[in-house]
Amino acid sequence: MKIISLHEPDDTLIRKALKSDTRAEEKLFRRYASKMLSVCRYYIRDTHYAEDVMITGFAKVFDKLSQFRGEGSFEGWIKKIMIREAISFLRGRQELQFTEIEETDAITECEATEFAGAELQALIDQLPAGYRTVLVMYAIEDYSHKEIAAMLGISESTSKTQLFKARKMLLQNLEALKKNAL
Repeated sequence: MKIISLHEPDDTLIRKALKSDTRAEEKLFRRYASKMLSVCRYYIRDTHYAEDVMITGFAKVFDKLSQFRGEGSFEGWIKKIMIREAISFLRGRQELQFTEIEETDAITECEATEFAGAELQALIDQLPAGYRTVLVMYAIEDYSHKEIAAMLGISESTSKTQLFKARKMLLQNLEALKKNAL
């Protein structure tokens, strides 16, 4: 009796993809596409543009697959490529604008647990691209202000300011949503 493997590990698929095995590439794409679309969608409001960025990101993943050294997770490696592609897209459309002001005290964390994911995504989508990008990188992707500053070409102070403003605007929008819901 022949045993059929239902799940091929990433490292097996990567080895095959490095040998230009299109089936392995397709399996990797299918395995990670929905997660990576979510990553792109955090940064880019329009789902169609987010899909385009994800496809471009996967083209880079397969083009640079030989550079993956197996240090850390493959998913994390792909995610970094997607984040960079999303930032590059926003820069190309000149949507990333940052204002430099003095550092301010952080506001308290807002209680967002009572809202559905779609409602929160809609509120995040309303933020200006600079605010949204820093908020997602810091609060969702868990980058430090130093890492954000390096990736976006801004100062740490600007990263902190953008996060402060994003949280403040998000809190105001949450409060307005709560009032409208009553």
